[in-house]
Amino acid sequence: MNMLVVLGPTASGKTALGVRLAGAFGGEIISADSRQVYRGLDIGAGKDLGEYVPDGRAIPYHLIDVVDLSHEFSVFEYQQRCFDAFGEITSRGALPVMVGGTGLYIEAVLKGYRMVEAPENSALREALERLSDEALAARLASLKPELHNTTDLTDRGRLMRAIEIAEYARDHPPAPAPRIRPFILGMRWERRVLRRRIGDRLRQRFGAGMLEEVEGLRAQGVPWEKLHFLGLEYRYIAEYLQGRIATREDLYEGLWTAICQFAKRQETWFRRMERNGALIHWVDNAAPEPALNLVRTRCGAGRLS
Repeated sequence: MNMLVVLGPTASGKTALGVRLAGAFGGEIISADSRQVYRGLDIGAGKDLGEYVPDGRAIPYHLIDVVDLSHEFSVFEYQQRCFDAFGEITSRGALPVMVGGTGLYIEAVLKGYRMVEAPENSALREALERLSDEALAARLASLKPELHNTTDLTDRGRLMRAIEIAEYARDHPPAPAPRIRPFILGMRWERRVLRRRIGDRLRQRFGAGMLEEVEGLRAQGVPWEKLHFLGLEYRYIAEYLQGRIATREDLYEGLWTAICQFAKRQETWFRRMERNGALIHWVDNAAPEPALNLVRTRCGAGRLS
């Protein structure tokens, strides 16, 4: 084991437990959250940076507040930045502790997805435009005979982009991923309790100024479309500020329902990870002692194995 992973649905206590484990085993946190990478998304994205200083001792963290909102952050960029952080942390003899709920980001790292960031190739696109859909599909099949994402074959624009990426990857193979041997802890709560925790946290965030945070982003010129892209809290508050949600009570109820549904989708993702071979050690109610004991079995005498 050379990386500890703490995953779970929203409001499941991942951060507090991850920080506790990092403190116990000489670790540093790597956030696996698609919104916490953005500067300016604080309350709505649940950064809760105060949790990274338990008992006055700061736990180092990575991939939080790394890009501006104008930046289009991708899974590829997350993977590369995470690999870099993994290398930095292990070079110091510390334990990387990945904490988050963005399943795609977690899998991109743990499975070492081979991805490249392919630039647009205008000459290639011009040549592809002259081909029929059938010829495009045949060209992609010749480049990627193992193609799994067949949705690329149903849309001409996606088909051309897939060819563009495949041809670039052929000539620019990605660097090998670091060998990551994860020990994965999953947070598990009874559904009714998790829904209550989501409601409690949502009320706390409104009290902490989440609505005012979104008003401030608008005042800085962040467009409504960007807010909609940034996830449920920013999307629903943007709808409220535009008068499309009538009252604050309607805002709270609609947002709470949407977050509960999102938590179910996260749980579905993690169950699919298990079906695909990931070994997840489930911890009920984010209980710290069982989690500490589970990790100790893989870190005899405090050393990584």
